[in-house]
Amino acid sequence: MNASEIQVLLTQALPDAVHVAVEGEGGKFTVTVVHPDFAELRPVARQQRIYAPLQPHISSGVIHAVSMRTHTPEEWRRISLFN
Repeated sequence: MNASEIQVLLTQALPDAVHVAVEGEGGKFTVTVVHPDFAELRPVARQQRIYAPLQPHISSGVIHAVSMRTHTPEEWRRISLFN
C-alpha cells in the first residue's frame, strides 16, 4: 500500500474533510487531515477517526506506523498563516 492509496481510502472514509494528505512509504506514513468535525472531538477521538479505515491494513501488517496531524479548519488556517 502506498501513500496515494491511503489518501484515497481516507478521503472516501472522511468525505467532509477539507484536506487529506499522506506521505511516506515502506509501511510508515504521516497523515494530515483537516475536518470540521474535529472541533467537537478530543485528540484521541480524532485519531480513532483516522485509524478506523486504516485498521484492516494495520492488522495485516501492510501499514505498521502512522503519524497523525489532525486539525480543524481554523487550526489549519492558523498553522498555514504562521508557517
